[in-house]
Amino acid sequence: MPIIKSAKKRVRTAKKATLRNLSTKRSLKKAVKSLHASIKSGAGSTKKELSKAQSEIDKAVKKGVIHKNKAARKKSQLAKASKKSGSAPKKTIAKKPAKKATPKKKK
Repeated sequence: MPIIKSAKKRVRTAKKATLRNLSTKRSLKKAVKSLHASIKSGAGSTKKELSKAQSEIDKAVKKGVIHKNKAARKKSQLAKASKKSGSAPKKTIAKKPAKKATPKKKK
C-alpha cells in the first residue's frame, strides 16, 4: 500500500482508468467475436460486422487502449479473413485522369 499522498491518488486514478479501458476492450472483443461468428456461419452480414469491428478497433486506438500498429495488424487480419469467406468488400482502384497535352512554346 502506498504511503505518499500522490501515490495514493495514482492508485485511485489507475482504478478508474482500468474500468474505462475494460469496457472498451470488452466491446472490441465482442465485435471481433461477432465477425468471426458471421464468417463461420456464412451469413451475409459479414460486411457490416467487419465495419463494426474495424470501428471498435479505431476507437480503442483513439482511447489509447491498444497500440496503432496492433490495430493495423488486427484490421488487416480481419479483412483477410472476411475476404477469404467471400463476402468482403472489394477494393476498387481509381484511375488517374489523363494529363492534358500542353502546347509547346515558340522561341
